[in-house]
Amino acid sequence: MTNSEPPVRAGQWSALTLDERAGGVRFSVHVRPRSSRSAILGVREGALDVALTSPPVDGAANSELVALLARALEVRKGSVSIVVGASSRGKVVEVNGILPDDARARLSGAAR
Repeated sequence: MTNSEPPVRAGQWSALTLDERAGGVRFSVHVRPRSSRSAILGVREGALDVALTSPPVDGAANSELVALLARALEVRKGSVSIVVGASSRGKVVEVNGILPDDARARLSGAAR
């Protein structure tokens, strides 16, 4: 963790905005491509802050984001989709098959 990254605090997870959808949740993600390691860093301005090692070329970072979130949330990769922002750092992700409380608990448990 560098000095620019805030430490992960237990209370920050309540700031993550999770919108319940039919059979799943939707939330904002801020991606940092080309990082030294892939990890869920915490919550920043209501969005999940994620570092990815992949560059933002040919969908590599998007594929890595989907895999990282699927692993953290314990769902299939097919249940995770990027619905807004496929070509930007700010994205909206939808995950099917999980409730908001479960998503928040699993994401906080996966954070480094």
